[in-house]
Amino acid sequence: MTIRTIRRMAQSGEKFSCLTCYDATTARWLERAGVHILLVGDTASEVILGFDRTIDMPLEVLLALTAAVKRGAPNTLVMGDMPFMTYQADEATALRNAARFLTEGRADFVKVEIDASYAPLVSKMARAGIPVVAHVGSKPQQAMLSGGYASKGRTADEAAQVVRDAIVLERAGAVMLLVEAVPDEVAAEIVNRTSVPLIGIGAGIACHGQVLVLHDLIGLTDAPPRFATPVAALGPAIETAGNQWVERVAASNIGGMRYTMKQGEIQRFREILQSGAISADPDSRGS
Repeated sequence: MTIRTIRRMAQSGEKFSCLTCYDATTARWLERAGVHILLVGDTASEVILGFDRTIDMPLEVLLALTAAVKRGAPNTLVMGDMPFMTYQADEATALRNAARFLTEGRADFVKVEIDASYAPLVSKMARAGIPVVAHVGSKPQQAMLSGGYASKGRTADEAAQVVRDAIVLERAGAVMLLVEAVPDEVAAEIVNRTSVPLIGIGAGIACHGQVLVLHDLIGLTDAPPRFATPVAALGPAIETAGNQWVERVAASNIGGMRYTMKQGEIQRFREILQSGAISADPDSRGS
């Protein structure tokens, strides 16, 4: 699976899938499932670290998680999500941090939440050999500007701006686009006016690929967003398993197979106990 593979799929009309992932074990199972792209998103701040917003995601932690996902799914494309203020302050810092995702994080490309004003940065990243996925539309890292998460493109002017951002960022060198929480018409127009693969999340079915936060898909989120329909209920299943373990421990019925001492060693162990050779004195050595 390479970027060329995704481009061919988009050009032929074959949809590709993307899910967030934050650990090697889950990555291994998602690769076996045939998921094309794994996004190590800054949503880890919420679903892994327990914060209530994405901007609290530490760069060093996300780099480690990205590398873990790639180790778990070496044949799957892995997208590293650049956290808040790792690329906004200045271009030199952005380039260094993006390069770290490719080297330390072993990512195949990096995702940045940007608009057309970031075109010069995308151009410099592309020139340096850094594949960029430009995230347009709703941008969770900017949620504080509007008082919380919100959709974009619901007015004509706003819709036009989202499409314009996508066009400019593709021309600047983005290898892929991602659009979040926009009406179907906006995503469809981006597909019509650009030539790189477009991933959607809450953006209708015109997009070449779709991404969701894994926890929303498998039923681990108490209140998933309106565009996410769970296909499993792992949250209640985990709760049930936990309850059963509590009950089994209370009843001394822990299950499984126990270890046994080698033949003849039980009697010898009893003799050691009876001899008084076991002592709490650290200088004492039993036979």
